[in-house]
Amino acid sequence: MLKVKGILLDLDGTIVDSKEAYVEAFKAALSAIGRKNIDVEKATEIPRRLEQNLPIDDLVGKANVQRFLEAYLKTYYETTVRKGKLMPQTAETLSILSKRAKLALITMRHVSKGTIIRELEKFGIAKYFQSVVTALNTHHPKPSPEAFKKCAETLGVKINECIVVGDSVADIRAGREAGAKTVAVLSGIFSREELERENPDFVIENIGQLLKILEQ
Repeated sequence: MLKVKGILLDLDGTIVDSKEAYVEAFKAALSAIGRKNIDVEKATEIPRRLEQNLPIDDLVGKANVQRFLEAYLKTYYETTVRKGKLMPQTAETLSILSKRAKLALITMRHVSKGTIIRELEKFGIAKYFQSVVTALNTHHPKPSPEAFKKCAETLGVKINECIVVGDSVADIRAGREAGAKTVAVLSGIFSREELERENPDFVIENIGQLLKILEQ
C-alpha cells in the first residue's frame, strides 16, 4: 500500500479512451498523403512511436512525414474531443482520490490547457484536478521528467510523495526519472510486457484499481 500526497495522471489511455480517435486520425493522415490501402491494425503504431519520440518515416515515407503528422494531429485532436469517452470507473475513482491527495493531469497533446480543461468539464471531472499541464506548458514534454516535477511544485508537494499513473512507456520512464513512484495502467496501447520492462512499482488493469494500492 502506498501513502501519497500527489497523484499525477496521464490523460489518453489512462482516464480517456482515445482508441477510436487514433483510428480516425490514422485514416485521415494516410488519405492526406495519398494512401488508399489502410490497415487499421497499424493505427496504434503511430501514437506508440510519437509517445517515445521514435521516427515514423519507415511507415509513411520520409517525404510524407510532415504532411502526415499535420493531418494526423489535426484529426486526432478534433476526434478525441467529439468521440473520446471516460474509461470505466474514472469519475467515481477521481472523486475518491481527490479526497485523499492532490491531483494533477499531464498530457503530451500539443493543445492549450484551456482546451484540456474544457474536455474535462464535459466529462464532469475538471473539478478534481488542481493542475493541468500540456506539451505547450513545458520545454521538454514526456518522456522528460520536467512536467511531473513542475506539477509537484504546483501542488506544493515533494515529487517523492507523488505517484505517476500512466499507460505508456514514456509515463513510467519520466515518472521514475522524476523521482516519483510509478503505476502502469493496462487500459492503453502498450502491452503488459512492454510496461513491465520499465519496472513500474505497480501494474494495474484500470484506474479503478488505484484505490486498492493507495492508503486511505
